[in-house]
Amino acid sequence: MTTLLIATRNAHKVGEIQAILGAPFRFLTLNDFPAAPQVQEDAATFAGNAAKKAGELARWLASGSRVSGPTSLFVLADDSGLEVDALNGAPGVHSARFAALDRSADGWSVSATGNSPDADNNAKLLRSLQNVPLEKRTGRFRCVMALVAVPEARRESASPVCYADEFAAQFFDGTCEGRIQSAPTGRGGFGYDPLFVPVGYQQSFAELGEGVKNQLSHRAKALAKLKTVFEHVDTQLPRS
Repeated sequence: MTTLLIATRNAHKVGEIQAILGAPFRFLTLNDFPAAPQVQEDAATFAGNAAKKAGELARWLASGSRVSGPTSLFVLADDSGLEVDALNGAPGVHSARFAALDRSADGWSVSATGNSPDADNNAKLLRSLQNVPLEKRTGRFRCVMALVAVPEARRESASPVCYADEFAAQFFDGTCEGRIQSAPTGRGGFGYDPLFVPVGYQQSFAELGEGVKNQLSHRAKALAKLKTVFEHVDTQLPRS
């Protein structure tokens, strides 16, 4: 049994990951570990934030017996966001707290702690694009996932990843190209889903539903790469 600690308390994100990966994984989240340390996501890139979250949580797990039973234990951390071409790639790594940012001569600086409500982020994005014609509202969702094996679990069972250093991460990325529409539509999804229309479609992610989104999304593409790593190892393991 392979156990993945999904390094988030975001129920929407957890649901997507579980739906896409499915069996034979055992899933845990930060809700299962109330004492887990808060990791400050202050890196300049998606990969940097994902690696920081995964590495720090793996170190914390390795410092004590916090997961019982025979299992291969990994921490899976995701950092993702929306990159809008007309905004020079913003909100980017600041996507979740876009509405809590101030524009300064030096770039984006955090003016409040924590994430902003989705509605506030969407409203700010629309204000930022109010003078941009629809044909120039191109952008993409980008996701980078970092997978870190917890050392104690790695020694006890086969690992699909060979690490040169303790707590080193393997990365899996994915993008989904699309455009930003002029008003939100749909009741599903989360984040910027009501504004984002993927290439080849006329409806937003919030309208298309989970089944379609989980085939097209940036997160789905990153998870597909991760899943092949475990599937490859599974074919190499001896059968009982």
